[in-house]
Amino acid sequence: MSKRKEKKKKSGKKDGWRTAKTSDRHELYELSVQNVEGEIDFVEKVWEQLRDRAPIRIREDFCGTFAAACEWIRRGDEHTAVGVDLSPEVLEWGRTRNLPTLSDDQVDRLEILEEDVRTSKATGVDSVLAMNFSYFLFKTRDELRTYFASVREALVDDGILLCDCYGGGDSFLEMEEERHLDGFTYVWDQNQYDPISGDVVNHIHFRFPDGSSLEKAFTYEWRLWTIPEIRELLEEAGFGRITVWWEGDDEEGEGDGEFEPATRGEACPGWIAYITAEK
Repeated sequence: MSKRKEKKKKSGKKDGWRTAKTSDRHELYELSVQNVEGEIDFVEKVWEQLRDRAPIRIREDFCGTFAAACEWIRRGDEHTAVGVDLSPEVLEWGRTRNLPTLSDDQVDRLEILEEDVRTSKATGVDSVLAMNFSYFLFKTRDELRTYFASVREALVDDGILLCDCYGGGDSFLEMEEERHLDGFTYVWDQNQYDPISGDVVNHIHFRFPDGSSLEKAFTYEWRLWTIPEIRELLEEAGFGRITVWWEGDDEEGEGDGEFEPATRGEACPGWIAYITAEK
């Protein structure tokens, strides 16, 4: 197995109850890909280690259903958050499904913006979160540098960008990886990889015990950026200290979900790491 951090949470439903017809792709994504509790735990850990104050206001870029922003709001009575995404369909799903989980006061502290993250009006934030590799959609150095520079401008003077990235030998292969979850199977399909351009096409499929499936529930056309490239572009965008947070191992040699600053990594088949960039 690859040393890839499994982002998932349990639905609490009886195993085998799901079918393609009765399932919602955004709900399945939140169950299989996102671990917003862990992401917000990491935000708090980073600020505790790097700063002498607690953050208040965050911006979740490429926020989708803005689940992480909702989790941040729940963590503190003074917390505020902004979610930014270009997709009206996915934002509406979040308004319908995630906003009702918040109190009226919490809803008042959350702002959702349908706009381009590169030109977002949401500034003066303590941290910007760019998770689930979404910024990989910027395929050229100029595009990614421009995004990072816009993030830097949006941060307060001691602000911190937090993002994740993935890699390892398996990430360059055209292959499928399955994880059996509560009532469905999540399939990560590395469908295409071009070694000349670095472009990848990845799909997420969901398959169910009755044989039905949601094929290509999500498709991502990205460039597979490496950590050295990302660090160089962050430096070129004007960021100061840049830190790579590498995942530790459990007793079986798998990822333990604990990330610490590191200057050397491990050449394992698959990994996920965090990067923080300080203004």
